[in-house]
Amino acid sequence: MLKSQKLRKVGVEIDPLRMGAGWDREDLSKPQILVDSTYGESHPGSFHLDRVVDEIAHGVENVGARPAQFTVTDICDGIAQGHDGMNYSLVSRETIANMVEIHALGHPYDGVIFSSSCDKAIPAHLMAAARVDMPTIHVPGGTMSPGEDGLTLEQIGTYAAKLERGEITEEEFQEYQREACPNCGSCQFMGTANTMQVVSEALGLALPGSALAPTKDEVLDNLAKRAGEGILNLVEEDIRPSDILTKKSFENAIMLHAAIAGSTNVLLHIPAIAYEAGIEIEAELFDEIHNRTPYLANVIPSGEHACEALWYAGGVPALMEEIKDLLHLDQMTVTGKTIGENLEELRKKGFIENCRSKFKENYSVEIRDVLKSRENPISEAGAVAILKGNLAPEGAVVKHSAVAQEMHDHVGPARVFDCEENARDAIMNQDIEPGDVIFIRYEGPKGTGMPEMFYTTEAIASDPELVSTTALITDGRYSGATRGPAIGHVSPEAANGGPIALVKEGDLIKINIPERKLEIVGINGKKKSADEIKEVLETRKEEWKKPDVGAEKGVLSQYAKLATSPMKGGYMK
Repeated sequence: MLKSQKLRKVGVEIDPLRMGAGWDREDLSKPQILVDSTYGESHPGSFHLDRVVDEIAHGVENVGARPAQFTVTDICDGIAQGHDGMNYSLVSRETIANMVEIHALGHPYDGVIFSSSCDKAIPAHLMAAARVDMPTIHVPGGTMSPGEDGLTLEQIGTYAAKLERGEITEEEFQEYQREACPNCGSCQFMGTANTMQVVSEALGLALPGSALAPTKDEVLDNLAKRAGEGILNLVEEDIRPSDILTKKSFENAIMLHAAIAGSTNVLLHIPAIAYEAGIEIEAELFDEIHNRTPYLANVIPSGEHACEALWYAGGVPALMEEIKDLLHLDQMTVTGKTIGENLEELRKKGFIENCRSKFKENYSVEIRDVLKSRENPISEAGAVAILKGNLAPEGAVVKHSAVAQEMHDHVGPARVFDCEENARDAIMNQDIEPGDVIFIRYEGPKGTGMPEMFYTTEAIASDPELVSTTALITDGRYSGATRGPAIGHVSPEAANGGPIALVKEGDLIKINIPERKLEIVGINGKKKSADEIKEVLETRKEEWKKPDVGAEKGVLSQYAKLATSPMKGGYMK
């Protein structure tokens, strides 16, 4: 007997309460499906999800089940940029996951369909899916179209810095703002939102071909309806996330992450999802898999094209076809079939060819300009490296595909800031010299909540003297749109007394990406031996006192008490 029907017999108030909410007597005896989305007027990535949810509901009804629509909307990192609202971004992942758990387990449902598009919403839904372990399908909310002349939202930060320096006019800047978001969906570049859509499909929790679907195309509505129709099969076969989320499926997701040069924020989200599934993912696994997986997707910010172009080039299925000899094709998915079986079925249906026929309608470039072949990759290895050393004993992450080659082995003096605002002011006031290594610290989960350093990286990227000469190191995180030598997630974090808290102005910092090293190699501008550095750091640690950072009450205070380190995933434990 279905869970919903068992609990109706236990909770005698369930039936009248549901009839009071518009259910009829016939609905009560049907399989009951929770449809949980992040719909709301928070930002373009969630504003259109009411339409997606309606299509999901129609699909559920088509197979004789009863949908129930719930929502916990998300905040937008773009809208939270530049003020303390960004401190709430990562903790919102935990809060959404907690509320979905309450929705799913507080009421009697037999299955759940999630719909979300963006940075924290998708990982929150996937974490909740693993935690509640009910038959589940995730429906990615698709991607936004680029603006005029290929304008994408992440460029606005660069134009803002140019406006501040007087390089463009206010009228020009406002025109860029008007054109940046022409419709709904996740932002157009391969930031965290689109990366997580790819991860969802790669894990097997979303329907094949659903990640990155253009919101302007009717395909998104069709996928939503198919998900609604498909959930009953999972309920009847009792296929749950625990049948889908295995160590191998996470390895598949990391391979796709490498192939798209995805956001470094995925190193927060995949370990957090895996934790909910009872699986431990070490940071070194990302490095190992990236090192043997080719980078193929020529999309912004590391490449040239908007993400919808990648869907029109065949999307995740086309990427999987290119690297299928590396993938674990025997992994179960929400179709009730394995990845290999899904790819075979898509070949028979001509899915990739159908996508590519639309590519020619929308783009004048060649398909292989967007999706490179295995024989002609952008690079033979993925984009992420894990760095360690006396500055980051537990590790730090860098997207080396976005780093100029001359910065892959660099030594420079530390410029130390205990908040992002002061660092950005120093850049804009031209107080930073080429070759400097900027530190922004106390921005980890136990500090201010692990906000993005987006405006600081954009200020660097917009300065031709600094963009390929100046590094930024933080225990906070970066936007998926970040370019340049930006090293984040430094662990242990400063608020936990990690070595990053002990760095002083003028210390010499060595970054060596090929050797995966991040080290303090000098004091006050002079190189020292490893033993001398160790002795100095021990003395500084004895003298160190944690400054007054973070919130004293509320959700940020709770998060600071319970969050794991950045390199562990920053989840609450």
